[in-house]
Order: sequence, then structure tokens, then C-alpha cells
Amino acid sequence: MKRAEQLEKTRQAILKTATKLFLQKGFGETSTRDIAKQIGITQPALYHHFSDKEVLYLDVMTNLCGKVRQDINKVMRKHDLSPNEQLWQITKALKKHHPLSIYDQYNQAMRLLSKSAQQKLNMIFTMDYLEPIAAFFRQPDVGLRPDILPKEAAELFIAGLTPIFGTSQLIGGHSITPEQRDQLILDCIINGLSNWGGKN
Repeated sequence: MKRAEQLEKTRQAILKTATKLFLQKGFGETSTRDIAKQIGITQPALYHHFSDKEVLYLDVMTNLCGKVRQDINKVMRKHDLSPNEQLWQITKALKKHHPLSIYDQYNQAMRLLSKSAQQKLNMIFTMDYLEPIAAFFRQPDVGLRPDILPKEAAELFIAGLTPIFGTSQLIGGHSITPEQRDQLILDCIINGLSNWGGKN
């Protein structure tokens, strides 16, 4: 194998392993030593490809978040789905890529990153998560309440999904499947916990 091919193979292995560890443990709990060890390379070899952990993390998030945006956009192109069905498909797309709470991981990283890296992560998050989900809430059929902006609705929606990611809460007990449980949580996020709506 040519050196250039070997270098690219190593770079892809670093990205794949780093993505897995960052998503499972978060930015703060993942070290470049952990990543290098899992691949079977030295830390200096990793730094040959990525100058530091922040650079690697931002590369990982750029790739991952781009895939999330593509998945959300695919859902948005399915015009035969009702708004509820679209939102469920968006939820499934987010869960496919994230084993843990999106906002918990985002906020942890934002506390630990340098100012310039924070700005980059915020730009990625806004472009790949908030904007596509805000586009969902802009649809006339959604009927977004007038005192909430679409981007605010997107932020609240992502934050509200926290119980879906890796929680041990047995909402609904053992009588429902994990998918039914996630649908119940989503329904509570969108429609609230009571059926008081419209009552005086």
C-alpha cells in the first residue's frame, strides 16, 4: 500500500474511532490517548493527522452533523407524511446518530472548548440541527404557536428530547416497546402532559 493510502486509511480510522468515543463519552471524557490506543497507533501518530483534540472534535462534528442534516432534509422532502409523522422521523434520525442527549454533549463541549472552537461548534450546530428543524416548524401545517419563533421551537424540541437518549426511566414500564416509549415521550413534548387544552 502506498504511503498516501496508508495515511488516509489511518486518518479515517481516527475519525471513526473518535466519533464513537466522543458520542459515547463526550468531549471531556475522551482523550486522544484513548482514541490512539483503540486504533493501535501512538498519540504522536494521531497528532500527525490532527494537531489537537479540538481540531479532531470539530472534524468529527462537521462530518456527523452533516449526516444528521442530510437525514432531516430527507424527511422534509417526504410531503406525503403528516407533521406528526415527519417529527417522529426527525426524532428517529437524531437518535440514530446520538446515543446520549444532544444538548448535554453540546453544552459540555461548549464549556471546555476554546472561544474559536466554541464559535465553530455553534455554527455547525445551528446550520445542521437548528436550521433544518426550524424549517419543519415553519411549515403552515405545523401550526406553531405565535409566541414561539421556529428556531426557538427547534431548540426546545432538541432539549425536550433528552429523556429519549440513554435514559433509564421506564416510562410506560415494561408494557410498551422502546419505540412506543419514544413516541410517548415525543407526544408529551409536543402536546403536553394534560388534556386541558381549550378548557377554561
